[in-house]
Amino acid sequence: MCGILGVVATTPVNQLLYDGLMVLQHRGQDAAGIVTAEDDAFHMHKGAGLVRDVFRTRNMRALPGMMGIAHCRYPTAGSAFDSALSQPFYVNSPFGIVLGHNGNLTNTAQLKEEMFRQDLRHINTSSDSEVLLNILAHELQATAGNCRLDPETIFAAVAAVHRRCRGAYAVVAMIAGHGMLAFRDPHGIRPLVFGTNETPGGIEFLFASESVALDTLGFQVLRDVAPGEAIFIDIEHRLHQRQCASNPLLSPCIFEFVYLARPDSVIDGVSVYEARLRMGEHLADKLVRHIPVGQIDVVIPIPDSSRPSAMQLAQRIGVPYREGFVKNRYIGRTFIMPGQATRKRSVRQKLNTVAQEFKGKRVLLVDDSIVRGTTSREIVEMARAAGALRVYFASASPPVRYPNVYGIDMPTRGELIATGRSGEEIGHEIGADALVYQDLDALRASIRDLKPALRDFDTSCFDGRYVTGDVTPEYLMALEQAREGHRVSSKEERWATRQLQLNLMSAG
Repeated sequence: MCGILGVVATTPVNQLLYDGLMVLQHRGQDAAGIVTAEDDAFHMHKGAGLVRDVFRTRNMRALPGMMGIAHCRYPTAGSAFDSALSQPFYVNSPFGIVLGHNGNLTNTAQLKEEMFRQDLRHINTSSDSEVLLNILAHELQATAGNCRLDPETIFAAVAAVHRRCRGAYAVVAMIAGHGMLAFRDPHGIRPLVFGTNETPGGIEFLFASESVALDTLGFQVLRDVAPGEAIFIDIEHRLHQRQCASNPLLSPCIFEFVYLARPDSVIDGVSVYEARLRMGEHLADKLVRHIPVGQIDVVIPIPDSSRPSAMQLAQRIGVPYREGFVKNRYIGRTFIMPGQATRKRSVRQKLNTVAQEFKGKRVLLVDDSIVRGTTSREIVEMARAAGALRVYFASASPPVRYPNVYGIDMPTRGELIATGRSGEEIGHEIGADALVYQDLDALRASIRDLKPALRDFDTSCFDGRYVTGDVTPEYLMALEQAREGHRVSSKEERWATRQLQLNLMSAG
């Protein structure tokens, strides 16, 4: 899950892109980057860290131009601390192309081999986004031949990308001297929306991962980029659009609605906030069948994503809703933070209890999901330490039993607390007196209630059904082995770094 932006404007875009990244910061805290286009030249600055830390005034001044793309990275593959994986990526042949990608390819290994053996292109990092960029560049070169690019040629190249690439990809790219390209995979797994802004100088265009970026930057949302669709804005600000996939089928990631997206966003025509309210209603209907309402004194959300669900649940069962946790907003989202030790250590720095809301009460804690269970266990302990008589727990989504391979850093099956455990056993593991999970059908209904035409979703982390159809048990096993190998190497790197530090201190 990353945040991407693309702007074609009538005035300099550096500030627009920066402001947009700040709005999308929740989608990635690992790295950030901006590339602007000035005539045929690209200007780039990117680095590891939060948006506010990557960009200084001097960096912004070095980003002139009235067209640009931006990216904030969430680590899904490779090292979370490798600055070489910061996006956007650049390739100089053909034409000069920069690309920002949200998602994850599932046939990266095959594509890398094809790139090296057939297309004679070198991939310099472990990033699947660099692979995607080179696939696009190769197909542009193949379709253009020796001719100048035009929209038809570009759309033919995107169609070839769809035929070769598997997995999830929402993309913004710039082609030097030609314009901006945006496209979405044939399943529309990751979100991408676009809109316009009327100015005295002409029409401006903005592509973004979430509609909230358009809202805050003063653009009018037109619609979502359709699955398989490509949209090209040329240097004369003319819009060209084409369906480039043979069998597109909208199957958005349902976890966007559960947790990833901001509540004030609208994804594929569905308000994230309204969907979370519906999740609370459906969860309440199940809750009353498992826990007598008379045994609950107060409903408390675990901030922030679960607030709408908790609020609606409390209203539906007629139990007071209270804020029992205060969040330190200067600590990153624990789900995104790499490393189990860092994640566990951050929970109590991130949340603190309002003791009077717990003392002597039977509390129901509501969260959007339970992944590893580490945070849930810590929070239950905090509730008891604050004086809660009983602690019940409700999850607005079903048990997470499978890895997500489409751009969310879901852990291996062995790290997921729901693997091999019943709901009762999971409740015992996190220390709750009772645990209630949302049903998957009810979760789907929460969104379909708002848009009945939206029939299919990627729910792979809950049911193991991967919509691209190419994820096999062997593939998942290879991912787990790679993840375990990376964990071991990361420990060795940290140990070596620490030893070097100690040696330098001793030498000093």
